[in-house]
Amino acid sequence: MTMRKNLLIAGAFALLSVVGCGQKPNTLTSKEVAEGWQLLFDGKTLDGWRDYNGKELTGPWEVVKGMIQADGQGDDAHGYIVTDKEYENFDLQWDWKISKGGNSGMLYHVVEQPYYKVPYVTGPEYQLIDDENWEAVNGSALEEWQRCAVDYAMYVPDFAKRKLRPAGKWNTSRIVFDNGHVTYYLNGEKTVEFDAWTQDWFKRKNSGKWENAPEYGLAKKGHICLQDHGYPAWFRNIKIKELPRKTVEKDLLNGKDTQGWVVYGTDPWYMENGELICESGPDNTYGYFGTEEYYDDFDLTLEFKQEANGNSGVFIRSTVDGVKVRGWQVEVAPPGNDTGGVYESYGRGWLFQIPEEKENILKYGDWNKMRIRLEGNHLQSWLNGEPMTDITDEKIGQGKGRICLQIHSGGGIKVRWRNFHIKTL
Repeated sequence: MTMRKNLLIAGAFALLSVVGCGQKPNTLTSKEVAEGWQLLFDGKTLDGWRDYNGKELTGPWEVVKGMIQADGQGDDAHGYIVTDKEYENFDLQWDWKISKGGNSGMLYHVVEQPYYKVPYVTGPEYQLIDDENWEAVNGSALEEWQRCAVDYAMYVPDFAKRKLRPAGKWNTSRIVFDNGHVTYYLNGEKTVEFDAWTQDWFKRKNSGKWENAPEYGLAKKGHICLQDHGYPAWFRNIKIKELPRKTVEKDLLNGKDTQGWVVYGTDPWYMENGELICESGPDNTYGYFGTEEYYDDFDLTLEFKQEANGNSGVFIRSTVDGVKVRGWQVEVAPPGNDTGGVYESYGRGWLFQIPEEKENILKYGDWNKMRIRLEGNHLQSWLNGEPMTDITDEKIGQGKGRICLQIHSGGGIKVRWRNFHIKTL
């Protein structure tokens, strides 16, 4: 056998080896399994996926030849599917291809509630779109913040360095969300990198596309979501590795100003001698003072002093629309009115009222120390070191939102607050 034949045979075996060792789509290697990777699509069924805000899968999605196919029947109002499971910190990777002039997206930290009609008002989106043919097919030009591999309407890459394959060809994308530090990749190259919930992030969120979407991007845990935006799209090799949560410990009030908080309503909230003061305004309506950030699991301590009336409270995992709050309140109230108990602001009302013999724990007109511990569906409260509430509630466990202070309607209220310290769990 000649040397040339030997080389040809060796080359053929090498080629067969490469082809034979190619990883089958929608599978994990033993190394990936050992590292903690999980498949979100098994290549055969859509088990683990369902309609957004639904209990089953009814939308225009199907499995075709080992791919999840968006049939292109969706629009802005419907056509979204989400994972059954919620994810917090993760490394998410997937392959995708889009039809000519097509548009789709991968969203994450999506929150489900009936009052959210579409997922994108809650969860950020990695944009998937055919930049090259969009204008020719749809008759309008794309803005920079709408192009492929952007953090939609927030952060854009250096497009000169982006490696996007054309419509009909497979691309590989990746999102790494690590305790607020976020990195997007396209075909192995980084496209954007940013830190969520910073002053820069909030400045971008509170203008432009999300100016009227107050809950956009705030959830620290939520569903993965695929979008059918009226164009066929295909997905495969969707896999995720969950990353650990880091504990954060900090003061929520800086003693100088109200930075990091949002005022809802017309009642004044202001700092004086290192203390936060809330008092009834001329409208005598409800008012709220909420953190910009969401807090899920935490141990919070604070102090309050009721100078007049004192009908207030600390809301947890709450959202505010105007002065309508949705969430759970650990009560702060005048004597005899269940300070330390828990009230649900929509639906069920009182979840726990304190025993009569504990009403004297409140020091009206003096400083009181309150502690609130919330982990999953387990909520506890203490007042001046005494346990007040200890409840387990599934609905609380599903909640997401801010920490908010309330000033009750009716007028004549003035409460001082200080020493807000939180440790995330």
